Amino acid sequence: MAGKKRTDKRGRILKNNEFQRPDGRYMYRYTDNQGAMRYEYAWKLVPTDKTPSGKREDLSLREKEERIKENEVKGIDTFAGKKTTLNDMFEKYISGKTELKQSTKTNYIYMYDHYVKQTIGKRKIYDIKYSDIQRFYNSLIKDKGFKPNSMEIIHTILHPVFTLAVRDDLIIKNPTEGAMAEIKKSHNWEKPKRNALTEEQQSAFINFIANSETYKHWLPLFTTFLGTGCRVGELIGLRWCDCDFKNNTISINHNLLYRQQENGACEMHITTPKTKQGIRTIPMLKEVKSALLEERMKQMQYGFCTAEIDGYSDFVFCNRFGYVHNPMTINRAIKRIYTAYNEEETAKANKEHREPVLIPHFSVHNLRHTFCTRFCENETNVKVIQEIMGHADISTTMNIYAEATEKKKKEVFQNLEGKIKIS
Repeated sequence: MAGKKRTDKRGRILKNNEFQRPDGRYMYRYTDNQGAMRYEYAWKLVPTDKTPSGKREDLSLREKEERIKENEVKGIDTFAGKKTTLNDMFEKYISGKTELKQSTKTNYIYMYDHYVKQTIGKRKIYDIKYSDIQRFYNSLIKDKGFKPNSMEIIHTILHPVFTLAVRDDLIIKNPTEGAMAEIKKSHNWEKPKRNALTEEQQSAFINFIANSETYKHWLPLFTTFLGTGCRVGELIGLRWCDCDFKNNTISINHNLLYRQQENGACEMHITTPKTKQGIRTIPMLKEVKSALLEERMKQMQYGFCTAEIDGYSDFVFCNRFGYVHNPMTINRAIKRIYTAYNEEETAKANKEHREPVLIPHFSVHNLRHTFCTRFCENETNVKVIQEIMGHADISTTMNIYAEATEKKKKEVFQNLEGKIKIS
Protein backbone atom coordinates (compact mmCIF):
# COMPACT_ATOMS: atom_id res chain seq x y z
CA MET A 1 0.00 0.00 0.00
CA ALA A 2 1.42 3.36 -1.04
CA GLY A 3 2.49 5.77 1.70
CA LYS A 4 0.27 8.64 2.61
CA LYS A 5 0.85 11.76 0.49
CA ARG A 6 2.08 14.87 2.27
CA THR A 7 -0.33 17.82 2.15
CA ASP A 8 -0.34 21.44 3.18
CA LYS A 9 -2.68 22.95 5.79
CA ARG A 10 -5.36 23.30 3.11
CA GLY A 11 -5.17 19.62 2.21
CA ARG A 12 -3.37 20.09 -1.09
CA ILE A 13 -0.87 17.41 -2.05
CA LEU A 14 2.75 18.56 -1.96
CA LYS A 15 5.27 17.40 -4.54
CA ASN A 16 8.60 15.79 -3.74
CA ASN A 17 10.92 18.22 -1.96
CA GLU A 18 8.03 20.58 -1.14
CA PHE A 19 7.26 21.30 2.51
CA GLN A 20 5.11 23.63 4.60
CA ARG A 21 6.61 25.00 7.78
CA PRO A 22 4.64 25.50 11.02
CA ASP A 23 4.44 29.27 10.35
CA GLY A 24 2.68 28.54 7.05
CA ARG A 25 5.59 29.35 4.76
CA TYR A 26 6.36 26.89 1.96
CA MET A 27 9.83 25.52 1.30
CA TYR A 28 11.40 23.80 -1.71
CA ARG A 29 14.61 21.81 -1.29
CA TYR A 30 16.90 21.25 -4.26
CA THR A 31 20.52 20.54 -5.22
CA ASP A 32 22.25 23.20 -7.33
CA ASN A 33 24.59 22.62 -10.28
CA GLN A 34 27.56 22.52 -7.90
CA GLY A 35 25.98 19.74 -5.84
CA ALA A 36 25.14 21.94 -2.83
CA MET A 37 21.79 21.68 -1.02
CA ARG A 38 19.71 24.84 -1.41
CA TYR A 39 16.34 26.04 -0.15
CA GLU A 40 13.70 28.32 -1.65
CA TYR A 41 10.84 29.85 0.32
CA ALA A 42 7.46 31.41 -0.50
CA TRP A 43 4.24 32.34 1.30
CA LYS A 44 2.14 31.02 -1.59
CA LEU A 45 2.11 27.51 -3.07
CA VAL A 46 0.53 28.49 -6.39
CA PRO A 47 0.06 31.90 -8.11
CA THR A 48 -3.67 32.06 -7.27
CA ASP A 49 -3.04 31.92 -3.48
CA LYS A 50 -3.36 35.16 -1.54
CA THR A 51 -0.25 36.56 0.13
CA PRO A 52 -0.76 36.58 3.94
CA SER A 53 -1.44 40.01 5.40
CA GLY A 54 1.73 41.93 6.22
CA LYS A 55 3.93 39.77 3.98
CA ARG A 56 5.75 41.03 0.86
CA GLU A 57 4.17 40.15 -2.47
CA ASP A 58 6.34 37.57 -4.23
CA LEU A 59 6.28 34.63 -6.63
CA SER A 60 4.62 31.41 -5.51
CA LEU A 61 6.72 28.35 -4.60
CA ARG A 62 5.72 26.50 -7.78
CA GLU A 63 6.73 29.49 -9.93
CA LYS A 64 10.08 29.61 -8.19
CA GLU A 65 10.52 25.87 -8.71
CA GLU A 66 9.92 26.23 -12.44
CA ARG A 67 12.39 29.06 -12.61
CA ILE A 68 15.03 27.07 -10.73
CA LYS A 69 14.56 24.07 -13.04
CA GLU A 70 14.74 26.29 -16.12
CA ASN A 71 17.93 27.88 -14.78
CA GLU A 72 19.47 24.47 -14.09
CA VAL A 73 18.88 23.40 -17.70
CA LYS A 74 20.52 26.61 -18.94
CA GLY A 75 23.41 26.38 -16.49
CA ILE A 76 22.32 29.40 -14.44
CA ASP A 77 23.67 29.63 -10.90
CA THR A 78 20.41 30.53 -9.15
CA PHE A 79 21.92 30.66 -5.67
CA ALA A 80 24.72 33.03 -6.71
CA GLY A 81 22.23 35.21 -8.58
CA LYS A 82 20.06 35.47 -5.48
CA LYS A 83 23.04 36.50 -3.36
CA THR A 84 24.49 39.07 -5.79
CA THR A 85 23.18 42.63 -5.67
CA LEU A 86 23.22 45.03 -8.58
CA ASN A 87 25.81 47.02 -6.62
CA ASP A 88 28.04 43.92 -6.44
CA MET A 89 27.70 43.41 -10.18
CA PHE A 90 28.47 47.05 -10.95
CA GLU A 91 31.69 46.89 -8.91
CA LYS A 92 32.71 43.77 -10.84
CA TYR A 93 31.86 45.40 -14.17
CA ILE A 94 33.52 48.77 -13.60
CA SER A 95 36.71 47.26 -12.14
CA GLY A 96 37.10 45.22 -15.33
CA LYS A 97 36.64 48.17 -17.71
CA THR A 98 40.33 49.03 -17.96
CA GLU A 99 39.91 50.39 -21.49
CA LEU A 100 37.51 53.15 -20.36
CA LYS A 101 38.92 56.65 -20.29
CA GLN A 102 39.35 57.88 -16.72
CA SER A 103 36.97 60.80 -17.35
CA THR A 104 34.26 58.43 -18.64
CA LYS A 105 34.82 55.98 -15.81
CA THR A 106 34.62 58.78 -13.23
CA ASN A 107 31.37 60.01 -14.76
CA TYR A 108 29.86 56.50 -14.71
CA ILE A 109 30.80 56.00 -11.05
CA TYR A 110 29.41 59.41 -10.11
CA MET A 111 26.07 58.76 -11.87
CA TYR A 112 25.77 55.26 -10.42
CA ASP A 113 26.60 56.30 -6.87
CA HIS A 114 24.16 59.22 -6.92
CA TYR A 115 21.17 57.64 -8.68
CA VAL A 116 21.41 53.84 -8.57
CA LYS A 117 23.44 52.67 -5.59
CA GLN A 118 20.98 53.51 -2.82
CA THR A 119 17.85 52.52 -4.77
CA ILE A 120 17.60 49.59 -7.18
CA GLY A 121 21.33 48.94 -6.67
CA LYS A 122 20.61 47.26 -3.32
CA ARG A 123 18.38 44.63 -4.89
CA LYS A 124 19.46 41.15 -5.95
CA ILE A 125 19.97 40.94 -9.70
CA TYR A 126 18.05 37.64 -9.78
CA ASP A 127 14.89 39.45 -8.63
CA ILE A 128 15.10 42.51 -10.93
CA LYS A 129 12.61 42.28 -13.80
CA TYR A 130 11.97 44.37 -16.89
CA SER A 131 9.03 46.07 -15.14
CA ASP A 132 11.35 47.02 -12.25
CA ILE A 133 13.74 48.70 -14.69
CA GLN A 134 10.85 50.55 -16.32
CA ARG A 135 9.62 51.72 -12.92
CA PHE A 136 13.13 52.84 -11.95
CA TYR A 137 13.69 54.75 -15.21
CA ASN A 138 10.32 56.47 -14.89
CA SER A 139 11.13 57.47 -11.30
CA LEU A 140 14.33 59.18 -12.48
CA ILE A 141 12.32 61.17 -15.01
CA LYS A 142 9.47 62.04 -12.65
CA ASP A 143 11.30 62.54 -9.35
CA LYS A 144 14.78 63.63 -10.49
CA GLY A 145 13.80 65.51 -13.62
CA PHE A 146 16.06 63.42 -15.86
CA LYS A 147 16.29 64.44 -19.51
CA PRO A 148 17.16 62.13 -22.48
CA ASN A 149 20.95 62.56 -22.20
CA SER A 150 21.04 61.68 -18.48
CA MET A 151 18.76 58.69 -19.03
CA GLU A 152 21.03 57.48 -21.82
CA ILE A 153 24.00 57.56 -19.42
CA ILE A 154 22.14 55.51 -16.78
CA HIS A 155 21.07 52.98 -19.42
CA THR A 156 24.58 52.86 -20.89
CA ILE A 157 25.83 51.90 -17.42
CA LEU A 158 23.15 49.37 -16.45
CA HIS A 159 22.76 47.48 -19.73
CA PRO A 160 26.33 46.09 -19.81
CA VAL A 161 26.22 45.36 -16.05
CA PHE A 162 23.26 43.02 -16.57
CA THR A 163 24.87 41.65 -19.73
CA LEU A 164 27.86 40.65 -17.60
CA ALA A 165 25.49 38.92 -15.16
CA VAL A 166 23.97 36.96 -18.08
CA ARG A 167 27.40 35.93 -19.33
CA ASP A 168 28.41 34.90 -15.83
CA ASP A 169 25.35 32.61 -15.73
CA LEU A 170 23.72 34.48 -12.84
CA ILE A 171 20.52 35.42 -14.72
CA ILE A 172 18.88 34.19 -17.92
CA LYS A 173 18.15 37.47 -19.67
CA ASN A 174 18.98 41.15 -19.44
CA PRO A 175 16.04 43.05 -17.87
CA THR A 176 17.18 46.36 -19.40
CA GLU A 177 16.79 45.00 -22.95
CA GLY A 178 14.40 47.31 -24.81
CA ALA A 179 13.72 49.42 -21.71
CA MET A 180 15.23 52.63 -23.07
CA ALA A 181 13.42 52.32 -26.39
CA GLU A 182 10.13 51.98 -24.51
CA ILE A 183 10.92 55.03 -22.37
CA LYS A 184 11.68 57.11 -25.46
CA LYS A 185 8.45 55.96 -27.07
CA SER A 186 6.24 56.56 -24.03
CA HIS A 187 7.71 60.02 -23.38
CA ASN A 188 7.90 60.99 -27.07
CA TRP A 189 11.62 61.55 -26.70
CA GLU A 190 13.79 62.25 -29.69
CA LYS A 191 17.46 63.06 -29.64
CA PRO A 192 17.71 66.87 -29.38
CA LYS A 193 18.48 68.30 -32.78
CA ARG A 194 21.52 70.52 -32.91
CA ASN A 195 20.85 73.39 -35.29
CA ALA A 196 23.46 75.40 -37.12
CA LEU A 197 23.31 79.17 -37.28
CA THR A 198 22.27 80.47 -40.68
CA GLU A 199 24.82 82.47 -42.66
CA GLU A 200 22.91 85.64 -41.73
CA GLN A 201 22.85 84.74 -38.01
CA GLN A 202 26.53 83.75 -38.06
CA SER A 203 27.52 87.05 -39.66
CA ALA A 204 25.38 89.01 -37.20
CA PHE A 205 26.99 87.19 -34.24
CA ILE A 206 30.58 87.75 -35.39
CA ASN A 207 30.02 91.34 -36.55
CA PHE A 208 28.40 92.29 -33.25
CA ILE A 209 31.35 90.91 -31.26
CA ALA A 210 33.88 92.62 -33.55
CA ASN A 211 32.20 96.00 -33.06
CA SER A 212 31.51 95.70 -29.35
CA GLU A 213 33.92 97.15 -26.82
CA THR A 214 32.33 94.90 -24.18
CA TYR A 215 32.66 91.60 -26.03
CA LYS A 216 35.50 92.22 -28.51
CA HIS A 217 37.99 90.23 -26.42
CA TRP A 218 35.97 87.08 -27.25
CA LEU A 219 36.49 87.47 -31.01
CA PRO A 220 39.67 85.33 -31.42
CA LEU A 221 38.04 82.42 -29.54
CA PHE A 222 34.79 82.45 -31.52
CA THR A 223 36.58 83.02 -34.83
CA THR A 224 38.67 79.93 -34.13
CA PHE A 225 35.57 77.93 -33.17
CA LEU A 226 33.77 78.89 -36.40
CA GLY A 227 36.90 78.42 -38.52
CA THR A 228 37.95 74.97 -37.27
CA GLY A 229 34.83 73.14 -36.07
CA CYS A 230 36.72 72.00 -32.98
CA ARG A 231 34.92 70.46 -30.03
CA VAL A 232 34.92 72.72 -27.00
CA GLY A 233 37.38 70.50 -25.09
CA GLU A 234 39.74 70.49 -28.06
CA LEU A 235 39.75 74.27 -28.36
CA ILE A 236 40.04 75.27 -24.70
CA GLY A 237 42.85 72.71 -24.46
CA LEU A 238 44.65 74.02 -27.56
CA ARG A 239 48.31 74.92 -26.93
CA TRP A 240 50.59 77.26 -28.82
CA CYS A 241 52.80 74.32 -29.74
CA ASP A 242 49.79 72.77 -31.53
CA CYS A 243 49.61 75.78 -33.86
CA ASP A 244 52.02 75.61 -36.80
CA PHE A 245 52.03 79.14 -38.23
CA LYS A 246 54.68 78.22 -40.82
CA ASN A 247 52.65 75.42 -42.41
CA ASN A 248 49.30 76.93 -41.39
CA THR A 249 47.95 73.87 -39.57
CA ILE A 250 46.45 73.10 -36.18
CA SER A 251 47.13 69.75 -34.51
CA ILE A 252 44.27 68.27 -32.50
CA ASN A 253 45.68 65.59 -30.21
CA HIS A 254 44.00 65.96 -26.78
CA ASN A 255 40.92 67.25 -24.95
CA LEU A 256 40.61 69.43 -21.88
CA LEU A 257 37.58 68.28 -19.90
CA TYR A 258 35.81 69.90 -16.97
CA ARG A 259 34.28 66.96 -15.15
CA GLN A 260 32.81 66.07 -11.80
CA GLN A 261 35.08 63.72 -9.88
CA GLU A 262 34.16 60.83 -7.57
CA ASN A 263 34.44 63.17 -4.57
CA GLY A 264 31.89 65.52 -6.15
CA ALA A 265 34.37 68.29 -7.02
CA CYS A 266 34.67 69.59 -10.58
CA GLU A 267 38.18 69.57 -12.00
CA MET A 268 40.00 70.16 -15.29
CA HIS A 269 41.75 67.14 -16.78
CA ILE A 270 43.50 66.29 -20.02
CA THR A 271 42.38 63.25 -21.96
CA THR A 272 43.13 61.86 -25.39
CA PRO A 273 40.35 61.78 -28.01
CA LYS A 274 37.85 58.91 -27.61
CA THR A 275 38.60 57.55 -31.08
CA LYS A 276 41.64 57.63 -33.37
CA GLN A 277 39.63 59.82 -35.77
CA GLY A 278 39.71 62.53 -33.10
CA ILE A 279 43.45 62.95 -33.60
CA ARG A 280 43.76 65.07 -36.73
CA THR A 281 45.31 68.08 -38.41
CA ILE A 282 43.13 71.02 -39.43
CA PRO A 283 44.31 73.50 -42.07
CA MET A 284 44.49 77.03 -40.65
CA LEU A 285 42.26 79.52 -42.47
CA LYS A 286 43.68 83.05 -42.88
CA GLU A 287 41.03 84.49 -40.54
CA VAL A 288 41.88 81.87 -37.91
CA LYS A 289 45.59 82.57 -38.24
CA SER A 290 44.97 86.30 -37.80
CA ALA A 291 42.76 85.64 -34.76
CA LEU A 292 45.38 83.41 -33.13
CA LEU A 293 48.19 85.87 -33.79
CA GLU A 294 46.02 88.67 -32.39
CA GLU A 295 45.49 86.58 -29.24
CA ARG A 296 49.22 85.94 -28.98
CA MET A 297 50.06 89.63 -29.30
CA LYS A 298 47.54 90.46 -26.60
CA GLN A 299 49.03 87.84 -24.26
CA MET A 300 52.55 89.09 -24.94
CA GLN A 301 51.34 92.37 -23.52
CA TYR A 302 49.12 91.17 -20.66
CA GLY A 303 50.58 87.75 -19.86
CA PHE A 304 50.23 84.17 -21.06
CA CYS A 305 48.10 81.41 -19.56
CA THR A 306 49.59 80.25 -16.26
CA ALA A 307 47.63 76.99 -15.97
CA GLU A 308 49.35 73.61 -15.83
CA ILE A 309 46.97 70.64 -16.07
CA ASP A 310 48.15 67.02 -16.01
CA GLY A 311 51.56 68.14 -17.27
CA TYR A 312 50.13 70.28 -20.09
CA SER A 313 50.67 74.06 -20.22
CA ASP A 314 51.08 76.92 -22.71
CA PHE A 315 47.34 77.00 -23.50
CA VAL A 316 46.20 79.40 -26.23
CA PHE A 317 43.00 80.77 -24.71
CA CYS A 318 42.68 81.98 -21.14
CA ASN A 319 40.42 84.12 -18.99
CA ARG A 320 41.27 87.38 -17.24
CA PHE A 321 42.75 85.42 -14.33
CA GLY A 322 45.28 83.71 -16.61
CA TYR A 323 43.53 80.33 -16.38
CA VAL A 324 41.87 78.22 -19.08
CA HIS A 325 38.20 78.70 -19.94
CA ASN A 326 35.57 76.13 -19.04
CA PRO A 327 32.56 75.37 -21.30
CA MET A 328 30.02 76.88 -18.89
CA THR A 329 31.84 80.23 -18.92
CA ILE A 330 31.83 80.25 -22.72
CA ASN A 331 28.13 79.37 -22.85
CA ARG A 332 27.31 82.19 -20.45
CA ALA A 333 29.29 84.58 -22.67
CA ILE A 334 27.40 83.38 -25.76
CA LYS A 335 24.08 84.02 -24.04
CA ARG A 336 25.11 87.52 -22.95
CA ILE A 337 26.29 88.31 -26.48
CA TYR A 338 23.19 87.17 -28.40
CA THR A 339 20.91 88.72 -25.78
CA ALA A 340 22.66 92.09 -26.14
CA TYR A 341 22.65 91.78 -29.92
CA ASN A 342 18.93 90.88 -30.07
CA GLU A 343 18.00 93.86 -27.89
CA GLU A 344 20.00 96.23 -30.06
CA GLU A 345 18.74 94.67 -33.32
CA THR A 346 15.10 94.75 -32.18
CA ALA A 347 15.33 98.45 -31.32
CA LYS A 348 17.05 99.20 -34.63
CA ALA A 349 14.49 97.19 -36.65
CA ASN A 350 11.57 98.99 -34.97
CA LYS A 351 13.12 102.32 -35.81
CA GLU A 352 13.65 101.25 -39.44
CA HIS A 353 10.20 99.59 -39.72
CA ARG A 354 11.54 96.15 -40.68
CA GLU A 355 11.70 92.65 -39.30
CA PRO A 356 14.73 92.12 -37.01
CA VAL A 357 17.38 89.50 -37.79
CA LEU A 358 17.48 87.75 -34.42
CA ILE A 359 19.94 85.16 -33.17
CA PRO A 360 18.25 82.14 -31.52
CA HIS A 361 19.38 80.52 -28.30
CA PHE A 362 22.43 78.35 -28.92
CA SER A 363 25.43 76.92 -27.09
CA VAL A 364 29.09 76.38 -27.87
CA HIS A 365 28.30 72.96 -29.40
CA ASN A 366 26.22 74.68 -32.10
CA LEU A 367 29.36 76.49 -33.28
CA ARG A 368 30.93 73.17 -34.27
CA HIS A 369 27.71 72.20 -36.06
CA THR A 370 27.66 75.59 -37.78
CA PHE A 371 31.20 75.13 -39.10
CA CYS A 372 30.36 71.63 -40.34
CA THR A 373 27.24 72.94 -42.11
CA ARG A 374 29.19 75.73 -43.87
CA PHE A 375 31.85 73.15 -44.80
CA CYS A 376 29.23 70.80 -46.26
CA GLU A 377 27.69 73.66 -48.23
CA ASN A 378 31.03 74.30 -49.92
CA GLU A 379 32.65 70.85 -50.14
CA THR A 380 31.41 67.66 -51.85
CA ASN A 381 34.06 65.23 -50.59
CA VAL A 382 32.35 63.74 -47.53
CA LYS A 383 35.46 61.79 -46.53
CA VAL A 384 37.47 65.02 -46.25
CA ILE A 385 34.70 66.59 -44.16
CA GLN A 386 34.69 63.54 -41.86
CA GLU A 387 38.45 63.74 -41.35
CA ILE A 388 38.44 67.46 -40.57
CA MET A 389 35.52 67.08 -38.14
CA GLY A 390 37.02 63.99 -36.50
CA HIS A 391 33.76 62.03 -36.82
CA ALA A 392 34.28 58.36 -35.90
CA ASP A 393 31.14 57.36 -37.83
CA ILE A 394 30.71 58.71 -41.36
CA SER A 395 26.92 58.53 -40.93
CA THR A 396 27.24 61.55 -38.61
CA THR A 397 28.93 63.46 -41.42
CA MET A 398 26.40 62.23 -43.99
CA ASN A 399 23.44 63.38 -41.90
CA ILE A 400 24.83 66.93 -41.62
CA TYR A 401 25.83 66.91 -45.29
CA ALA A 402 22.35 65.83 -46.39
CA GLU A 403 20.72 68.54 -44.26
CA ALA A 404 23.09 71.27 -45.46
CA THR A 405 22.85 70.39 -49.16
CA GLU A 406 19.05 70.13 -48.95
CA LYS A 407 18.91 73.80 -47.90
CA LYS A 408 21.34 74.77 -50.65
CA LYS A 409 19.24 72.88 -53.18
CA LYS A 410 16.18 74.94 -52.26
CA GLU A 411 18.16 78.19 -52.49
CA VAL A 412 19.44 77.26 -55.97
CA PHE A 413 15.91 76.51 -57.17
CA GLN A 414 14.60 79.78 -55.74
CA ASN A 415 17.27 81.61 -57.73
CA LEU A 416 16.20 79.63 -60.80
CA GLU A 417 12.64 80.94 -60.67
CA GLY A 418 11.75 82.76 -63.91
CA LYS A 419 15.21 82.34 -65.39
CA ILE A 420 14.58 79.32 -67.60
CA LYS A 421 11.87 78.63 -70.17
CA ILE A 422 9.84 75.65 -68.95
CA SER A 423 6.27 76.44 -70.09
